[in-house]
Amino acid sequence: MRKSDFFYELPEELIAQTPPQRRGDSRLLCLGADGRMVDRHFSDLPKLLMPGDLLVLNDTRVMPARLFGRKQTGGRIEVLIERVLEPGLALAHLRASKSPKPGARLLLDGGFECRVIERRDDFFVLEFLDGVSVEEVLAEVGHLPLPPYIERLDGEEDRERYQTVFARSTGAVAAPTAGLHFDAELLERLVDNGIEHAFVTLHVGSGTFLPVRVDNLDEHRMHAEVCAVPEMTVRRIEATHARGGRVIAVGTTVVRSLETAARSGQLQPYQGETRLFIKPGFVFHCVDALLTNFHLPESTLLTLVCAFAGYREVLAAYHHAVEQRYRFFSYGDAMWLERRDGVGRP
Repeated sequence: MRKSDFFYELPEELIAQTPPQRRGDSRLLCLGADGRMVDRHFSDLPKLLMPGDLLVLNDTRVMPARLFGRKQTGGRIEVLIERVLEPGLALAHLRASKSPKPGARLLLDGGFECRVIERRDDFFVLEFLDGVSVEEVLAEVGHLPLPPYIERLDGEEDRERYQTVFARSTGAVAAPTAGLHFDAELLERLVDNGIEHAFVTLHVGSGTFLPVRVDNLDEHRMHAEVCAVPEMTVRRIEATHARGGRVIAVGTTVVRSLETAARSGQLQPYQGETRLFIKPGFVFHCVDALLTNFHLPESTLLTLVCAFAGYREVLAAYHHAVEQRYRFFSYGDAMWLERRDGVGRP
């Protein structure tokens, strides 16, 4: 399979730059296991679910992980915290005219300082000075790291809208965007209708926005992300399937978490890193339907969706979405996909 197999034309004006007025004010393109497409609204979701179904949600919370400052030599820098390693130590991306060397000090906005300890592949290890913790710095001067295709700085509205209403475990640098469509009222309504929900945690990393750099997808190495599938979620999934219900993953991050935990062929509790790369030909073990947003051309998220619901069917749906002027990416519209077993490769 080639990266170019997953290309599609997307007019720039279809990339959503702001969230809809209210959560749930989005369109929903439904793709059935038979390949049939139906244009709906996200408010129709309860009609697609049945009593006994289980929604699995990612409860990660986005850190205000973007920092600005300058090098001691005066050049401007941008820091994106990828992961907090210790209270005063972080793994981060650095954007500067010239990469700083180990030992260099960075002067951050707000009067904070950090020192470059070492470089690890695409990342830098930073030590925050004067006894301050990474969390303190982010809380005081951090910005929400909106995706690179949103061409503006974060604003006050994003502090609420670029988080899910069920976010509780801080550690992501990007939102699990399928969950952004839900408000508390809809979740309560679903519970009243007999639809349960459970949680996993996957702290979405900045690698989710990095382009695939090789054309042969067999040569691609996925970025690492921290995830956890608790025992309670495993029990609820087992109980759902035992009673004939469906497991619906809210977002590709949930799919990757659950399938990582089921790599042995049987779903088990899991806590650790995942580098799972899902592409056509993958055998799914526990997810029956997927609720997700539209994904970038030639991205690993698009290969996952094609593996789940069929390569030709998904790309046909994407072309339909472009023709019908759906809104794309993080603040855009959503898709409902039913698993299509035995799907072929491109």
